[in-house]
Amino acid sequence: MSDTGPAGAAAPRPKRILIVTGMSGAGKSTALNTLEDLGWEVVDNLPLPLLDRLLDAPIAAGAPDGERPLAIGVDSRTRGFDPVAIVRRIRQLADNGGPTVETLFLDCAGTELERRYAETRRRHPLAQDRPAADGIARERELMAPIREWADHLVDSTAFNSNALQGEIRGRFGGTHGPVTTVSVMSFGFSRGVPRNADLMFDMRFLRNPHWVPALKPRSGLDSDVAAYVAEDALYGPALTQIEDLLLLLLPRYESEGKAYVTIALGCTGGRHRSVHCAERIARRLRKAGFSLTVHHRDLGSKPQDALEGMPVGQQGLK
Repeated sequence: MSDTGPAGAAAPRPKRILIVTGMSGAGKSTALNTLEDLGWEVVDNLPLPLLDRLLDAPIAAGAPDGERPLAIGVDSRTRGFDPVAIVRRIRQLADNGGPTVETLFLDCAGTELERRYAETRRRHPLAQDRPAADGIARERELMAPIREWADHLVDSTAFNSNALQGEIRGRFGGTHGPVTTVSVMSFGFSRGVPRNADLMFDMRFLRNPHWVPALKPRSGLDSDVAAYVAEDALYGPALTQIEDLLLLLLPRYESEGKAYVTIALGCTGGRHRSVHCAERIARRLRKAGFSLTVHHRDLGSKPQDALEGMPVGQQGLK
């Protein structure tokens, strides 16, 4: 297989490869799904005769910086599974100056594995017609060489799915950017509440620029509208507290492995107050290091008096 691109340059290859293996039922699928959320390219249950071809193949086109790490899941169910051959191949790669190859072995106590198989009513892959305990014992003996060689050993006996995800993120999360994708959006309550919002803040306590004739046709992206909203006595204290709350919560969402967080800010029509507040909060979050997108759902809607409901305090401004 050629390792050069169209111009003869060497094709990019992964700089880090992780072999994910271990006892059946110990959490390999959870580990691979978590790595995929972290930005790894994941291949599961690849027939071992194809392992060399995969390791020799260039990275898929479009991989970020040509350095997307690769996780390969193998276990006793994999066709041609041979732990000694896997260890030998890893040693060859290390000796020949190839990419960094590590092994993650997921272990679990036999009694806990028996409980998991009983709970899920699945048969152990090495004990189709025998008790699960027999298959577990046979597999533990089969996996001993690769367990001994593994760079990372994770015992999932006391872990539920969330705890195992957290362990994988803690060990491998520094490889490929943040876990959580943050979106900040503005909307108008009069046009419906967004269904995908994780955190929602109501900006209707601020005075409404819609009822100021010069500001009505403009939006929260305009400086005069922003200045008008910011003059409200509650604007500064409220926005600061909302920002502080988000800076407290977002790292926790990230540590819990939440892939997406949508922050929604609403006002009546979705054109003035919510737009400006969404932009301000987005600036604060970016300054704190978060990468995010901003979407103003109702910014293109025409202003309608019937939807706004003039507040008593502003009736003289119309």
